Amino acid sequence: MGVRLRNGRSAISDLHMSGSSKLLFPRVKDALQAVYLNSSGGVTGGDAFDVEARAEAGSHLVMTTQAAERVYRALPAETGRVETRLALEAGARLDWLPQETILFEGGALDRRLRIDMAGDARLTACESLVFGRHAMGEVLHDLRLRDHIDLRVDGRLAFADRLHLSGDAADTLAHPAIAGGAGAVATVIHAAPGAATLRDALRGMLPETAGVSALSEELLVLRLVSVDGYTLRGHLAPVLRRLSGAELPRPWMI
Repeated sequence: MGVRLRNGRSAISDLHMSGSSKLLFPRVKDALQAVYLNSSGGVTGGDAFDVEARAEAGSHLVMTTQAAERVYRALPAETGRVETRLALEAGARLDWLPQETILFEGGALDRRLRIDMAGDARLTACESLVFGRHAMGEVLHDLRLRDHIDLRVDGRLAFADRLHLSGDAADTLAHPAIAGGAGAVATVIHAAPGAATLRDALRGMLPETAGVSALSEELLVLRLVSVDGYTLRGHLAPVLRRLSGAELPRPWMI
């Protein structure tokens, strides 16, 4: 989908949907808000989902999901694929705020987020993973996960992140240098002119199991780990409100 500035407001410039991928557009005052819905109910081996969004010059797009995505058990030779490509033109703003991805025992996921943005654009992007439902006593001993994030600013690679977990995820996450037994993790990227000025204020909002770094004057990266998805969301929501300067999309409140 594409969004452009029309008569001072952000509006759809092009839109294509197919398969079980749907977009809903609730009415909001300022930005164009798009809510992604996977009507199949989850991701399993052999599934392939592609999301592409472009914020044209001066426009503002907010994207979220109607609910947490679920990654179910896959056959040994199959993997679910989710690829998201975001583009921000000059002076554009894009808030990529999907809800959590919940991984189940036996799940197999290859998830990739690729962002290309102009140097004067503004991006807030969040990706989070929940390793089983803590309240249900779920522990993941069989998981295949690859998670990639690439951010390019004016065509140059500004940030790259790689996560690979295969086999006993609970055992790996228990290591003190990895997650210290946490069951949920999130990565937040904030790229905008003067982004680094928010670093100290954000540090004051974060728990001991989180950190934020200014990789440049225009780029902040946060990492949060929590015991479960509920606790993670409690720490994440105020941070995203601060970075976006607005209330979170309504699906986050459900």
